[in-house]
Amino acid sequence: MGRARTPLIFSIFISVASVVRLLGSLFVIWLTLGWKVHRARRALEKELIKQGMPRREAEKIGAQYAALKDEAMNVLKRSLRI
Repeated sequence: MGRARTPLIFSIFISVASVVRLLGSLFVIWLTLGWKVHRARRALEKELIKQGMPRREAEKIGAQYAALKDEAMNVLKRSLRI
């Protein structure tokens, strides 16, 4: 009976380790995406202002970057719900 339980315990341990690694990877992706979008938004706003667009209008356009990132994250969250 002990031999039958060993593979089950081993497979559960491997499954838990895989889930933890997957969640860690998703967290890193979330952090990276947030940082890259932030930098891209600021760069876009700077360029638009340099070209003569009013700051408020440039910020409105830049806010669309953040909205797209939020929508992408919401889609990812919805796909992970059970």
